[in-house]
Amino acid sequence: MPYFDAASAAPLHPVARQALLAALDEGWADPARLYREGRRARLLLDAAREAAADAVGCRPDELVFTSSGATAVHAGIAGALSGRRRVGRHLALSAVEHSSVLHTAAAHEAAGGSFTEVPVGRSGAVDPAAYAGALRPDTALACLQSANHEVGTEQPVAEVAALCAEAGVPLLVDAAQSLGWGPVAGGWSLLTGSAHKWGGPAGVGLLAVRKGVRFAPQGPAGERESGRAPGFENLPAIVAAAASLRAVRDEAAGEAVRLRALVDRIRSVVAERVGDVEVVGDPERRLPHLVTFSCLYVDGETLLHELDRHGFSVSSGSSCTSSTLEPSHVLKAMGVLSEGNVRVSLPVGTAEADVDRFLEVLPGVVAEVRERLGAPVAVPPSPSPAASLVVDALGRRCPIPVIELAKVIGEVPVGATVTVLADDEAARLDIPAWCEMREQEYVGEEPADRGSAYVVRRLS
Repeated sequence: MPYFDAASAAPLHPVARQALLAALDEGWADPARLYREGRRARLLLDAAREAAADAVGCRPDELVFTSSGATAVHAGIAGALSGRRRVGRHLALSAVEHSSVLHTAAAHEAAGGSFTEVPVGRSGAVDPAAYAGALRPDTALACLQSANHEVGTEQPVAEVAALCAEAGVPLLVDAAQSLGWGPVAGGWSLLTGSAHKWGGPAGVGLLAVRKGVRFAPQGPAGERESGRAPGFENLPAIVAAAASLRAVRDEAAGEAVRLRALVDRIRSVVAERVGDVEVVGDPERRLPHLVTFSCLYVDGETLLHELDRHGFSVSSGSSCTSSTLEPSHVLKAMGVLSEGNVRVSLPVGTAEADVDRFLEVLPGVVAEVRERLGAPVAVPPSPSPAASLVVDALGRRCPIPVIELAKVIGEVPVGATVTVLADDEAARLDIPAWCEMREQEYVGEEPADRGSAYVVRRLS
């Protein structure tokens, strides 16, 4: 069964498995102790730290291991904000950061701080000048991911880091998605990563803090990991994480070329074979293994279940997935379609034949889901078009409001409007996105009983 969700968790690399099993035998003792078993464990921990630091591009004494990538983000942001509290309590971040960054920012605001979200364009990337405009005299820290976890767009980290340095603001880079493909360029100040994203075991994160960055660890003091990650180190997992990071880096150049070609094929074939689809994210500045597309008139959760039934494990940032009824904050910030959203992220070693079979299966699955939902195949012109129409989609979830809009747009004359009444948050994003895809005019949103009224003018 082809697994196409490496952006969530990559399969355990064979080197990680070998290192984990070996370290279970050799690295079980306390590395802080001076007897033989402790010294052996300490040697393993030091070697893992040196290997990870070399891959990150920092000094070994600048890097600590944490219990997860999210923990590294939380500790990094909290420590940097506390260390620079005399400067101020303002935090700058992009609107498409991982939820671990957004949750930390929300907690910071609840505690009396403030933060500014820097918007992104339709490709998902920030404008460095706009990011610089969000920096203030009281900005204590800036955050920017190296590459987006939902659409794969790479951020201009080097340019933003230079602007942050000019402003005297440290930059924390969440490199969870990109670290397996190479080091992060630019003068970053703090960096975080997560082992299960590159084929290491789950439960290992890393936090690098450059020398000279003011940093005050929060929470109860600990004696381990420079006081920045309390608790007994999971040494076997740390050893496996460092070994697998080195292994995937050795394979990265060749695999990046091969997987990028497969992703390019997905991007082009999906656009050719599946109608009413939007491939999102930057087509050039992106991770080599990840592609995301959104299908009009499709229930995202149903689409994922159908693909799973056909043997394909993919992910989605759609508002219709089972975990939430809220639209993806990434797709929302980009202003692109959120319904019927599919993220394909190919693990190392993905076979070309599996990608070909996915592209053969996908069009039929999408067509089947659309037919089940009653989506329009074509909209015949009305012999006597109405001056305007109101569609009541209150209480109906995505993609039904957009489907109902598409069914009736041909029943009004060019220049007339269709008003869609909806209380689903996804409609706020998907109706404007539909208008852009179908070259109709989105007039705007108005308040309505129990929801909102979305007004669309027919242009063609």
